[in-house]
Amino acid sequence: MEESAKRIFSESIAVIGKLQLLSVFFEEEVLYKIFIRTQVIHKLFESNPELDINKLELFHLQYTESILELLRKIKKTNEKNVSVLFDEIQLNKELIAKLTDSMLLEKNFDNEAQLQASKVNESINKLYQNLSGYSPTNPIVKNIRQFGTRYAKDFFHAVSDNFLYGLIEYDPEHVYKNAYATIEKKLLGLQCKHEFNNVFYCGLVSENLSLEVYKLVNEDEYFTYYPAGNLFLDCEFSKLSGFVLRDPLSKKTRLIHELENKNDSLVNSERAVKTNIPPEVKKLLSEYYEKIAAIDFIDFIDDYDVQANILKTMLNTDSM
Repeated sequence: MEESAKRIFSESIAVIGKLQLLSVFFEEEVLYKIFIRTQVIHKLFESNPELDINKLELFHLQYTESILELLRKIKKTNEKNVSVLFDEIQLNKELIAKLTDSMLLEKNFDNEAQLQASKVNESINKLYQNLSGYSPTNPIVKNIRQFGTRYAKDFFHAVSDNFLYGLIEYDPEHVYKNAYATIEKKLLGLQCKHEFNNVFYCGLVSENLSLEVYKLVNEDEYFTYYPAGNLFLDCEFSKLSGFVLRDPLSKKTRLIHELENKNDSLVNSERAVKTNIPPEVKKLLSEYYEKIAAIDFIDFIDDYDVQANILKTMLNTDSM
């Protein structure tokens, strides 16, 4: 009998140790209470040899083991939820990285668009001098076509060939033309008046053509540049009303901030997700604590047949 008692006490200590670890893990007040009360019950048998030691073994089998089974299942479920949470965090990080790379490409495009506008301004200025007889050299800046070649596919608005053909049609009577370029007379006058100061507005691309649209600084005057023919023509804004200035950086910046905030929130919630105990289970744990805290609890477990698996029934661990 003495050997049997040693075994039961040893197993009781081991079970209580497991309960302590889970109590610390979940950081739930009622679990701490259950752990302390379970220790008290163990000490009660330890200090009172006249008590039937088999009741301690039965207590752990009926109650403590059921509690441990329940908590392990909750912990396993929570770990799966944490894994899903970390998967979401990782996907958000990957999307943030892609958006950041995309923003760098767009920043390069914006910088290149400014440089392209400078090339167009210089080309029109030199074309004016060329047409006026002040300079016989080619007025079109070298490599001016590379901008459209590099960025049309990703950054220009897609339109039909017919739409672009309509924008490059002109009346020969209304243009100046030489061996290097063609420019609408009205447009050249506006350029001289405003000192050849334009900004890039947008690009248009079709299956076979690409076109660049520019705007005079501080004026609602627009014109198109057709690189393939070095053609500069005035353009009514009504024809461009469907094309708005890009605002990709601000939109993507907002999205990146949203994803970063979401990740911060997910990281902060990780502990709560990991240690979450559903409200209905907390209620059952409280009922269980009240049961084992009862003064007559030891007498209560005398009726083994009635009390067998009572906690498993109460906590319904099989459904977890």
